[in-house]
Amino acid sequence: MVTATDERDPRVEMDEDIVEAKKGPMEEMLASSPARPEIDDVVEGPVVAIGRARVFVDLSPYGTGIIYGREYLSARDSLKNVNVGDIVTAKVVGSDNDEGYIELSLREARQALIWGEAETAMQKKTSFTLAITDANKGGLIIAWNGIQGFLPASQLAASHYPRVPDGDKDKIFVELKKLIGTSLDVQIITASPKEQKLIFSEKGAGSSERANLVEKYHVGDVQEGVVTGATEFGVFVKLEDGLEGLVHISEMDWALVENPKSRYKVGEKLSVKVIEIKEGKISLSIKALKDDPWKAAAAKYVKDQKVDAVVIKYNKHGALASIEEGVAGLVHISEFASEADLRAKLELGKVYPFTITFFEPKDRRMTLKPAN
Repeated sequence: MVTATDERDPRVEMDEDIVEAKKGPMEEMLASSPARPEIDDVVEGPVVAIGRARVFVDLSPYGTGIIYGREYLSARDSLKNVNVGDIVTAKVVGSDNDEGYIELSLREARQALIWGEAETAMQKKTSFTLAITDANKGGLIIAWNGIQGFLPASQLAASHYPRVPDGDKDKIFVELKKLIGTSLDVQIITASPKEQKLIFSEKGAGSSERANLVEKYHVGDVQEGVVTGATEFGVFVKLEDGLEGLVHISEMDWALVENPKSRYKVGEKLSVKVIEIKEGKISLSIKALKDDPWKAAAAKYVKDQKVDAVVIKYNKHGALASIEEGVAGLVHISEFASEADLRAKLELGKVYPFTITFFEPKDRRMTLKPAN
């Protein structure tokens, strides 16, 4: 008699071993089998048969794929040269249809592969020389591998940026249209197949050539340049063919600059100083070639001194008043009952008596208050 404490019946163990032996290879096979193709997957297989307006592709072990109907018509030029045994790449556009076939598309497979190339090019920052096919008020249209892409005006290199005197969009459009038919060095910065969005940038493309030009310049160099355009944030200055630098509005003058567009005209020659070279871009300064007025002011003014100053600008903190060209101080709004009171008592362009309440010429900082 077998009791609860006796060893298990060896026949039971043998039966379980047989079951495990039967299950093991099957489980291993299922685990090692590739996942069943799903919609939008790109698959590959040999052509096993060609019928009337349809092509059959072996997708073992999951069955047979079929290219037919609209998908056959859209790819018929490519399919003319396909023979039994040829390997084709297609995209799954439908699971088992009524006849049990997996529906495939050559056209969509090509699109998927192209978008994959676009994503790779974006990651590797690959440069392409592409033709401009059209333009709109926002930028340029570019065709790449059969996909229409967009190059925003903001992503144009400085040499191609449409600079117009008043920033008029219609005039910008006119300038952009002049680039139709030309070719630009560009990089892909956005590739979204789901949104069918392909965005290019000219900035950074062709950087090797630009880098070679930039290598000749050093911080502190004084150069002669030509103004090629002005924007609300500064002016572009061409140092040589293929290389421009930016003079930011803050580097145009020691005095307040309200509108760079009114300061310089395209084609005007001027001297500039290189103040920064970073990531292939050159920053320039005009005011660095002029004497710093704060140095002279340090010997003329002290805290608590009474001075006359002209009101040159309002800001959120109060008003700026200049005691001489390039030396201005803040008149804080707290000195008045309200912003309206400040503007009523301090009119732009008028001179008023003030007292210097804070003066640090080394840091170019000064505060003023109306003199009693």
